[in-house]
Amino acid sequence: MSTATNDTKTWPELAIGLYDTLTGRGAEITYDFENFEVLIPSSAAPDATHAKWVMNGALKIRTRDASKG
Repeated sequence: MSTATNDTKTWPELAIGLYDTLTGRGAEITYDFENFEVLIPSSAAPDATHAKWVMNGALKIRTRDASKG
């Protein structure tokens, strides 16, 4: 088994990787937040600016492959 990893460099790469991993598996991920604060970078660059997001409630991520019905 290889221990090498390919680091994700962009937001689209992250989204594609997540979609590829979850699609077709009937996957659902649910997160519940209460006063959760996260800094979202504007890019993957070391000097990226950040926006603060505050989350309360549930976030659900569901995947489905439309070509499989």
